[in-house]
Amino acid sequence: MSTDTGTRAGYTFSRTTSSDFESTVQRVREELKADGFGVLCDIDVQATMKEKLGADGEPYVILGACNPPLAHEAIQAEPQLGVLLPCNVIVYVRDGLTHVAAVDAERMLSIVGNEALMPIASEVSRRLSAVVERSVS
Repeated sequence: MSTDTGTRAGYTFSRTTSSDFESTVQRVREELKADGFGVLCDIDVQATMKEKLGADGEPYVILGACNPPLAHEAIQAEPQLGVLLPCNVIVYVRDGLTHVAAVDAERMLSIVGNEALMPIASEVSRRLSAVVERSVS
């Protein structure tokens, strides 16, 4: 169940939910798949910080998402774009609430300065924003 109307913090689309962390991560994965994204990497930040620093923290995961047709099209337009891929989606717990956020691809790719990327970035942003929205509803 969503507990807010969502925010767009300059470079992300984000929502907060009272749903638990594990079920929210699963829902995000399902919604990414439904929108044509695969998860290329799954980084458990909490476990990594515990292992490397001995630091305890709340659950936090980074999902590196990729939509192959859109990524292919973007890389054709801008070969060095791979340094900005995949598109990250995060799920984390803070103060008892679960947060979901995804990168705003339009904002991120605007730094490249290649106008051919903007329609692709717009489509990726539209899809990731919808994933975030559906993940908490």
